[in-house]
Amino acid sequence: MRDILPDLLAVLGGQDARPVALCRVIAISGSAPREVGASMIVTANGTVIGSVSGGCVEGALVHTAQQVLADGAAVVERFGIEDPHDPAPGLTCGGQIDVVVERIEPTPARLGQLRRLADALAADEPVAVATTLTAHPDWYLATENSRPPWRRLDHDVADMLDTGRTGVIGVDDCEATDPAAPTEDRPRTFVQTFAPTARLILVGANDFVRALSSLGSTLGMRVTVVDARPVFATTERFPDADEVIVGWPDRYLAEQIRDRQIGSTTALCVMTHDTKFDVPTLRTALQSSMFGFIGALGSRRTADDRNRRLREEGVDDDQLSRLRSPLGLDLGGHTPAEVAVAIAAQIIAERHGAQAVPLHTGTGPIHRR
Repeated sequence: MRDILPDLLAVLGGQDARPVALCRVIAISGSAPREVGASMIVTANGTVIGSVSGGCVEGALVHTAQQVLADGAAVVERFGIEDPHDPAPGLTCGGQIDVVVERIEPTPARLGQLRRLADALAADEPVAVATTLTAHPDWYLATENSRPPWRRLDHDVADMLDTGRTGVIGVDDCEATDPAAPTEDRPRTFVQTFAPTARLILVGANDFVRALSSLGSTLGMRVTVVDARPVFATTERFPDADEVIVGWPDRYLAEQIRDRQIGSTTALCVMTHDTKFDVPTLRTALQSSMFGFIGALGSRRTADDRNRRLREEGVDDDQLSRLRSPLGLDLGGHTPAEVAVAIAAQIIAERHGAQAVPLHTGTGPIHRR
Protein backbone atom coordinates (compact mmCIF):
# COMPACT_ATOMS: atom_id res chain seq x y z
CA MET A 1 0.00 0.00 0.00
CA ARG A 2 2.86 2.35 0.81
CA ASP A 3 4.35 1.72 -2.66
CA ILE A 4 1.16 2.13 -4.69
CA LEU A 5 -0.31 5.07 -2.76
CA PRO A 6 1.24 7.76 -5.02
CA ASP A 7 -0.21 6.00 -8.09
CA LEU A 8 -3.59 5.61 -6.40
CA LEU A 9 -3.70 9.34 -5.63
CA ALA A 10 -2.57 10.22 -9.16
CA VAL A 11 -5.29 8.10 -10.78
CA LEU A 12 -8.08 9.27 -8.46
CA GLY A 13 -7.00 12.90 -8.45
CA GLY A 14 -6.43 13.34 -12.18
CA GLN A 15 -8.59 15.29 -14.63
CA ASP A 16 -10.11 12.08 -15.99
CA ALA A 17 -10.61 10.53 -12.56
CA ARG A 18 -12.59 7.29 -12.45
CA PRO A 19 -13.14 4.63 -9.80
CA VAL A 20 -10.45 1.99 -9.43
CA ALA A 21 -10.42 -1.42 -7.79
CA LEU A 22 -8.08 -1.83 -4.85
CA CYS A 23 -6.95 -5.39 -4.02
CA ARG A 24 -5.25 -6.07 -0.69
CA VAL A 25 -4.05 -9.27 0.98
CA ILE A 26 -5.87 -9.44 4.34
CA ALA A 27 -4.78 -12.89 5.55
CA ILE A 28 -2.24 -15.57 4.73
CA SER A 29 -1.78 -19.18 5.78
CA GLY A 30 1.35 -21.24 5.29
CA SER A 31 3.94 -20.16 2.76
CA ALA A 32 2.75 -17.14 0.78
CA PRO A 33 4.47 -15.04 -1.90
CA ARG A 34 3.61 -11.67 -0.29
CA GLU A 35 2.81 -10.51 3.21
CA VAL A 36 -0.50 -9.25 4.59
CA GLY A 37 -1.10 -5.74 3.27
CA ALA A 38 0.35 -6.36 -0.20
CA SER A 39 -1.73 -4.24 -2.58
CA MET A 40 -2.65 -3.88 -6.24
CA ILE A 41 -4.70 -1.38 -8.24
CA VAL A 42 -6.80 -2.26 -11.28
CA THR A 43 -8.12 0.64 -13.36
CA ALA A 44 -11.24 0.69 -15.49
CA ASN A 45 -9.19 0.07 -18.65
CA GLY A 46 -7.43 -2.93 -17.11
CA THR A 47 -4.15 -1.31 -16.13
CA VAL A 48 -2.54 -3.11 -13.18
CA ILE A 49 -0.32 -1.36 -10.64
CA GLY A 50 1.35 -3.36 -7.88
CA SER A 51 1.12 -7.05 -7.01
CA VAL A 52 -0.43 -9.30 -4.37
CA SER A 53 1.17 -12.64 -5.26
CA GLY A 54 4.03 -12.08 -7.66
CA GLY A 55 1.94 -13.21 -10.64
CA CYS A 56 0.15 -16.32 -9.35
CA VAL A 57 -3.40 -14.94 -9.05
CA GLU A 58 -3.26 -11.45 -10.54
CA GLY A 59 -5.06 -12.56 -13.71
CA ALA A 60 -8.04 -13.84 -11.75
CA LEU A 61 -8.11 -10.70 -9.63
CA VAL A 62 -8.25 -8.48 -12.72
CA HIS A 63 -11.48 -10.28 -13.68
CA THR A 64 -12.85 -9.87 -10.14
CA ALA A 65 -11.84 -6.22 -10.13
CA GLN A 66 -13.82 -5.53 -13.29
CA GLN A 67 -16.87 -7.08 -11.66
CA VAL A 68 -16.39 -4.98 -8.52
CA LEU A 69 -15.99 -1.84 -10.62
CA ALA A 70 -19.22 -2.66 -12.41
CA ASP A 71 -21.50 -3.40 -9.45
CA GLY A 72 -19.66 -1.66 -6.60
CA ALA A 73 -19.91 -4.58 -4.18
CA ALA A 74 -16.65 -5.54 -2.47
CA VAL A 75 -15.69 -9.22 -2.31
CA VAL A 76 -13.10 -11.34 -0.54
CA GLU A 77 -11.37 -13.92 -2.75
CA ARG A 78 -9.48 -16.92 -1.35
CA PHE A 79 -6.67 -18.60 -3.26
CA GLY A 80 -5.11 -21.85 -2.12
CA ILE A 81 -2.63 -24.42 -3.36
CA GLU A 82 -2.40 -24.74 -7.13
CA ASP A 83 -4.10 -27.91 -8.40
CA PRO A 84 -2.97 -29.13 -11.85
CA HIS A 85 -6.42 -30.71 -12.36
CA ASP A 86 -8.32 -27.54 -11.42
CA PRO A 87 -8.49 -24.63 -13.88
CA ALA A 88 -8.87 -22.18 -10.99
CA PRO A 89 -5.73 -20.17 -10.20
CA GLY A 90 -3.66 -21.14 -7.18
CA LEU A 91 -0.38 -20.55 -5.39
CA THR A 92 2.64 -22.61 -6.35
CA CYS A 93 4.23 -21.94 -2.93
CA GLY A 94 1.65 -24.13 -1.19
CA GLY A 95 0.06 -21.44 0.98
CA GLN A 96 -3.27 -19.63 1.04
CA ILE A 97 -4.18 -15.95 0.81
CA ASP A 98 -7.38 -13.96 1.24
CA VAL A 99 -7.70 -10.82 -0.87
CA VAL A 100 -10.32 -8.10 -0.47
CA VAL A 101 -11.28 -6.30 -3.68
CA GLU A 102 -13.16 -3.00 -3.31
CA ARG A 103 -14.10 -0.07 -5.50
CA ILE A 104 -12.44 3.23 -4.58
CA GLU A 105 -14.36 6.30 -5.70
CA PRO A 106 -12.62 9.62 -6.52
CA THR A 107 -14.73 11.50 -3.98
CA PRO A 108 -13.42 14.44 -1.91
CA ALA A 109 -13.86 12.39 1.26
CA ARG A 110 -11.86 9.40 0.02
CA LEU A 111 -9.16 11.59 -1.54
CA GLY A 112 -8.91 13.43 1.75
CA GLN A 113 -8.35 10.17 3.62
CA LEU A 114 -5.71 9.01 1.17
CA ARG A 115 -3.91 12.35 1.34
CA ARG A 116 -3.94 12.26 5.14
CA LEU A 117 -2.51 8.76 4.95
CA ALA A 118 0.21 9.95 2.57
CA ASP A 119 1.02 12.87 4.88
CA ALA A 120 1.28 10.55 7.89
CA LEU A 121 3.59 8.19 6.01
CA ALA A 122 5.76 11.08 4.83
CA ALA A 123 6.03 12.35 8.41
CA ASP A 124 6.75 8.84 9.71
CA GLU A 125 3.69 9.10 11.96
CA PRO A 126 2.15 5.79 13.09
CA VAL A 127 -1.17 5.34 11.28
CA ALA A 128 -3.64 2.55 10.59
CA VAL A 129 -6.30 2.20 7.91
CA ALA A 130 -9.34 0.31 9.19
CA THR A 131 -11.60 -1.05 6.44
CA THR A 132 -14.84 -2.89 7.19
CA LEU A 133 -15.18 -6.15 5.28
CA THR A 134 -18.70 -5.41 4.14
CA ALA A 135 -20.26 -5.13 0.68
CA HIS A 136 -19.73 -1.38 0.82
CA PRO A 137 -16.67 -0.86 3.05
CA ASP A 138 -16.22 2.05 5.41
CA TRP A 139 -12.72 3.44 5.87
CA TYR A 140 -11.34 5.02 9.03
CA LEU A 141 -7.87 6.38 9.69
CA ALA A 142 -6.50 5.81 13.17
CA THR A 143 -3.55 7.75 14.55
CA GLU A 144 -2.24 8.19 18.07
CA ASN A 145 -4.62 11.13 18.51
CA SER A 146 -7.58 9.95 16.44
CA ARG A 147 -9.31 6.58 16.85
CA PRO A 148 -12.24 5.05 14.90
CA PRO A 149 -15.68 5.87 16.35
CA TRP A 150 -16.76 2.31 17.15
CA ARG A 151 -18.01 0.93 20.44
CA ARG A 152 -16.13 -2.36 20.26
CA LEU A 153 -13.46 -2.08 17.61
CA ASP A 154 -11.87 1.17 18.73
CA HIS A 155 -9.89 -0.67 21.42
CA ASP A 156 -8.80 -3.38 18.99
CA VAL A 157 -7.75 -0.88 16.32
CA ALA A 158 -5.81 1.10 18.91
CA ASP A 159 -4.05 -2.07 20.05
CA MET A 160 -3.13 -2.98 16.46
CA LEU A 161 -1.75 0.51 15.95
CA ASP A 162 0.15 0.51 19.25
CA THR A 163 1.84 -2.82 18.51
CA GLY A 164 2.34 -2.32 14.77
CA ARG A 165 0.25 -5.32 13.74
CA THR A 166 -1.82 -5.76 10.57
CA GLY A 167 -4.74 -8.17 10.28
CA VAL A 168 -8.47 -8.82 10.59
CA ILE A 169 -10.36 -8.03 13.79
CA GLY A 170 -14.00 -8.01 14.86
CA VAL A 171 -15.08 -11.63 14.58
CA ASP A 172 -18.82 -12.03 14.95
CA ASP A 173 -18.77 -13.73 18.34
CA CYS A 174 -16.79 -10.99 20.11
CA GLU A 175 -18.59 -9.38 23.01
CA ALA A 176 -19.65 -5.81 22.44
CA THR A 177 -18.83 -3.18 25.06
CA ASP A 178 -22.54 -2.43 25.06
CA PRO A 179 -24.34 -5.83 25.21
CA ALA A 180 -27.33 -4.26 23.48
CA ALA A 181 -25.27 -2.92 20.58
CA PRO A 182 -26.12 -4.38 17.16
CA THR A 183 -23.54 -6.53 15.42
CA GLU A 184 -23.09 -3.81 12.80
CA ASP A 185 -21.14 -1.87 15.44
CA ARG A 186 -18.38 -4.48 15.29
CA PRO A 187 -18.08 -5.80 11.75
CA ARG A 188 -15.07 -7.83 10.65
CA THR A 189 -12.50 -5.22 9.79
CA PHE A 190 -9.12 -5.26 8.08
CA VAL A 191 -6.64 -3.06 9.91
CA GLN A 192 -3.55 -2.17 7.88
CA THR A 193 -0.99 -0.59 10.17
CA PHE A 194 1.99 1.54 9.25
CA ALA A 195 3.96 1.62 12.50
CA PRO A 196 6.97 -0.09 14.05
CA THR A 197 6.22 -3.65 15.14
CA ALA A 198 6.33 -4.37 18.88
CA ARG A 199 9.71 -5.84 19.85
CA LEU A 200 10.68 -8.62 22.23
CA ILE A 201 14.38 -8.67 23.15
CA LEU A 202 15.45 -11.85 24.94
CA VAL A 203 18.80 -11.98 26.70
CA GLY A 204 20.12 -15.51 26.99
CA ALA A 205 20.26 -18.61 24.82
CA ASN A 206 18.48 -21.35 26.76
CA ASP A 207 15.33 -23.45 26.56
CA PHE A 208 13.20 -20.78 28.25
CA VAL A 209 14.31 -18.22 25.68
CA ARG A 210 13.59 -20.64 22.85
CA ALA A 211 10.02 -21.19 24.11
CA LEU A 212 9.40 -17.47 24.61
CA SER A 213 10.87 -16.58 21.22
CA SER A 214 8.38 -18.92 19.56
CA LEU A 215 5.46 -17.51 21.53
CA GLY A 216 6.54 -13.92 20.91
CA SER A 217 6.69 -14.61 17.18
CA THR A 218 3.18 -16.09 17.32
CA LEU A 219 1.98 -12.91 19.03
CA GLY A 220 3.28 -10.86 16.09
CA MET A 221 6.31 -9.38 17.84
CA ARG A 222 9.72 -8.89 16.28
CA VAL A 223 11.91 -11.20 18.35
CA THR A 224 15.63 -10.66 18.98
CA VAL A 225 17.78 -13.14 20.94
CA VAL A 226 21.07 -11.79 22.32
CA ASP A 227 23.86 -13.82 23.92
CA ALA A 228 27.63 -13.44 24.02
CA ARG A 229 28.27 -17.17 23.59
CA PRO A 230 28.44 -18.09 19.88
CA VAL A 231 28.11 -21.82 20.55
CA PHE A 232 24.62 -21.25 21.98
CA ALA A 233 23.40 -18.16 20.08
CA THR A 234 22.63 -19.72 16.69
CA THR A 235 19.72 -19.41 14.29
CA GLU A 236 19.37 -23.20 14.31
CA ARG A 237 18.59 -23.16 18.04
CA PHE A 238 16.16 -20.23 17.70
CA PRO A 239 14.37 -20.73 14.37
CA ASP A 240 11.43 -18.48 15.29
CA ALA A 241 13.54 -15.45 16.24
CA ASP A 242 13.77 -12.67 13.67
CA GLU A 243 17.42 -12.15 14.55
CA VAL A 244 20.02 -13.81 16.76
CA ILE A 245 22.79 -11.48 17.94
CA VAL A 246 26.13 -12.77 19.20
CA GLY A 247 27.52 -10.12 21.52
CA TRP A 248 27.45 -8.67 25.01
CA PRO A 249 23.80 -7.80 25.73
CA ASP A 250 24.52 -4.51 27.52
CA ARG A 251 26.57 -3.26 24.56
CA TYR A 252 23.83 -4.32 22.12
CA LEU A 253 21.17 -2.49 24.15
CA ALA A 254 23.34 0.63 24.38
CA GLU A 255 23.64 0.67 20.58
CA GLN A 256 19.90 0.15 20.14
CA ILE A 257 19.14 2.98 22.58
CA ARG A 258 21.63 5.26 20.84
CA ASP A 259 20.08 4.50 17.44
CA ARG A 260 16.53 4.94 18.85
CA GLN A 261 15.51 1.40 17.94
CA ILE A 262 13.85 0.98 21.35
CA GLY A 263 10.31 2.24 22.02
CA SER A 264 7.33 2.03 24.31
CA THR A 265 6.30 -1.28 22.69
CA THR A 266 9.71 -2.87 23.31
CA ALA A 267 9.77 -5.60 25.97
CA LEU A 268 13.10 -6.78 27.39
CA CYS A 269 13.36 -10.12 29.21
CA VAL A 270 16.71 -10.99 30.79
CA MET A 271 16.88 -14.75 31.25
CA THR A 272 20.57 -15.62 31.65
CA HIS A 273 20.86 -16.33 35.43
CA ASP A 274 24.40 -14.93 35.31
CA THR A 275 25.26 -11.69 37.11
CA LYS A 276 28.03 -10.76 34.67
CA PHE A 277 25.32 -10.54 31.99
CA ASP A 278 22.26 -9.64 34.08
CA VAL A 279 23.54 -6.65 36.02
CA PRO A 280 25.14 -4.57 33.21
CA THR A 281 22.26 -5.39 30.87
CA LEU A 282 19.55 -4.38 33.35
CA ARG A 283 21.53 -1.29 34.43
CA THR A 284 21.67 -0.14 30.80
CA ALA A 285 17.95 -0.75 30.28
CA LEU A 286 16.70 0.67 33.58
CA GLN A 287 18.71 3.87 33.19
CA SER A 288 16.91 4.47 29.89
CA SER A 289 13.28 5.57 29.80
CA MET A 290 12.65 4.09 26.36
CA PHE A 291 11.60 0.53 27.22
CA GLY A 292 7.94 -0.34 27.71
CA PHE A 293 8.60 -3.48 29.76
CA ILE A 294 11.70 -4.78 31.56
CA GLY A 295 11.77 -8.15 33.31
CA ALA A 296 14.29 -10.65 34.63
CA LEU A 297 13.83 -14.35 35.27
CA GLY A 298 14.83 -15.88 38.61
CA SER A 299 13.76 -16.82 42.12
CA ARG A 300 12.96 -14.24 44.79
CA ARG A 301 16.36 -14.88 46.34
CA THR A 302 18.01 -14.25 42.96
CA ALA A 303 15.91 -11.12 42.44
CA ASP A 304 16.87 -9.70 45.85
CA ASP A 305 20.57 -10.32 45.22
CA ARG A 306 20.33 -8.82 41.74
CA ASN A 307 18.55 -5.73 43.06
CA ARG A 308 21.33 -5.20 45.61
CA ARG A 309 23.96 -5.41 42.88
CA LEU A 310 22.01 -3.01 40.66
CA ARG A 311 21.83 -0.43 43.46
CA GLU A 312 25.58 -0.75 43.91
CA GLU A 313 25.90 -0.02 40.16
CA GLY A 314 23.99 3.24 40.49
CA VAL A 315 20.40 2.20 39.71
CA ASP A 316 18.06 4.23 41.92
CA ASP A 317 14.80 3.07 43.50
CA ASP A 318 12.57 4.77 40.90
CA GLN A 319 14.44 3.05 38.09
CA LEU A 320 14.43 -0.26 39.94
CA SER A 321 10.66 -0.06 40.41
CA ARG A 322 10.27 -0.60 36.67
CA LEU A 323 11.91 -4.03 36.86
CA ARG A 324 9.53 -7.00 36.84
CA SER A 325 11.37 -9.70 38.74
CA PRO A 326 10.63 -12.47 39.46
CA LEU A 327 9.30 -12.38 35.92
CA GLY A 328 5.91 -13.75 34.86
CA LEU A 329 2.42 -14.30 36.31
CA ASP A 330 1.84 -16.95 38.95
CA LEU A 331 0.36 -19.72 36.78
CA GLY A 332 2.08 -22.56 38.60
CA GLY A 333 3.97 -23.73 35.51
CA HIS A 334 7.50 -25.13 35.51
CA THR A 335 8.38 -26.20 31.95
CA PRO A 336 9.93 -23.71 29.51
CA ALA A 337 6.68 -23.57 27.52
CA GLU A 338 4.60 -22.91 30.65
CA VAL A 339 7.01 -20.25 31.88
CA ALA A 340 6.87 -18.60 28.44
CA VAL A 341 3.07 -18.40 28.68
CA ALA A 342 3.34 -16.81 32.14
CA ILE A 343 5.80 -14.19 30.89
CA ALA A 344 3.86 -13.39 27.70
CA ALA A 345 0.66 -13.08 29.75
CA GLN A 346 2.31 -10.50 32.01
CA ILE A 347 3.58 -8.48 29.04
CA ILE A 348 0.08 -8.49 27.49
CA ALA A 349 -1.63 -7.61 30.77
CA GLU A 350 0.68 -4.67 31.47
CA ARG A 351 0.31 -3.38 27.93
CA HIS A 352 -3.46 -3.20 28.42
CA GLY A 353 -3.39 -2.13 32.06
CA ALA A 354 -5.25 -5.30 33.01
CA GLN A 355 -5.26 -7.02 36.39
CA ALA A 356 -4.70 -10.55 35.03
CA VAL A 357 -7.44 -12.05 37.21
CA PRO A 358 -9.74 -14.94 36.18
CA LEU A 359 -12.60 -13.62 34.06
CA HIS A 360 -15.20 -15.70 35.88
CA THR A 361 -14.51 -13.81 39.11
CA GLY A 362 -15.42 -10.45 37.60
CA THR A 363 -18.52 -8.75 36.18
CA GLY A 364 -19.29 -6.51 33.24
CA PRO A 365 -17.97 -6.64 29.69
CA ILE A 366 -14.79 -8.60 29.02
CA HIS A 367 -13.47 -6.16 26.44
CA ARG A 368 -13.12 -2.72 28.00
CA ARG A 369 -11.89 0.54 26.57
